[in-house]
Amino acid sequence: MYDLIIIGSGPAGLSAAVYGKRAGLNLLVLEKNSMSGGQVLNTYEVDNYLGLPGINGFDMGVQFRQHADKLGVEFKEAEVLAIEDRGGVKVVRTQTEELEAKTVILATGAVHAHLGVPGEEELSGMGVSYCATCDGAFFRGKTVAVAGGGDVALEDAIFLARACEKVYLIHRRDELRGAAVLQEQLKSLPNVEILYSHVVEEICGTDAVEGLRIRNLKTNETFHLPVAGLFIAVGIRPGTELVRDLTACDEGGYVLAGEDCATQMPGLFAAGDVRKKPIRQIVTAVSDGANAAMAADAYCRNSCNHCNRDEKDETVTG
Repeated sequence: MYDLIIIGSGPAGLSAAVYGKRAGLNLLVLEKNSMSGGQVLNTYEVDNYLGLPGINGFDMGVQFRQHADKLGVEFKEAEVLAIEDRGGVKVVRTQTEELEAKTVILATGAVHAHLGVPGEEELSGMGVSYCATCDGAFFRGKTVAVAGGGDVALEDAIFLARACEKVYLIHRRDELRGAAVLQEQLKSLPNVEILYSHVVEEICGTDAVEGLRIRNLKTNETFHLPVAGLFIAVGIRPGTELVRDLTACDEGGYVLAGEDCATQMPGLFAAGDVRKKPIRQIVTAVSDGANAAMAADAYCRNSCNHCNRDEKDETVTG
């Protein structure tokens, strides 16, 4: 019986492991991939994490894991198939075994939807980005494009327009899907151009993004659009399939949990990109991990005290 099982070992999961271990919890981290770090491993450069400006994303992920290893955190490579709530015990089922814990932290992150076009994977982190807040500063004074037409795409384009010389918003439909107030704000910006009924067919470049091959869906004509970067904002899928029948999630699948990361199910916590919140960054994931671990520790202690009280009551009445 573990005090805590953490599912996922990105920044949120590793932070939870460090704080949980330092709190004296008997914990286990389950990770389905061969390496810890999550999405940060695929980030070319991280320039907004306090104290580590310009660090390579892969190196950051490795350092996060080494910190947990130094504390003696137990890791196991396994994919979780289901979580069951059996009263005061949570059962985490993998392909090979069932594990029991008093608490569980879901830190499985989120996956950005991809365009699936040539050049996307090859130039990821070298001009192809899925986070304008993370990478926008690298393109100051340059021309970039945003693919998408929802709220996130519009917010990204507005954010980038503050620092970039020119921003193209590429949307496959003939009207935007984002909120009206965002559309008005975007259309008022002089350095933003909206390409309606267009799609990205290819991302061009050798060592970095140099341009895009764009197709007009109405005329079927293609042309080359010179840009230094492409920000893809066509959707995010949180990794919350395991808990959607166990606790409340919003319409996008994000777990509803407060700053203590506690869900509606006692003993179940959600940390990082799986939790509904306004900003999803490495620093907020790390913060969630710390809060979730401390809340899990408090839950375990309260449960233990409750058990002790019950035992005393039974002794008296007996």
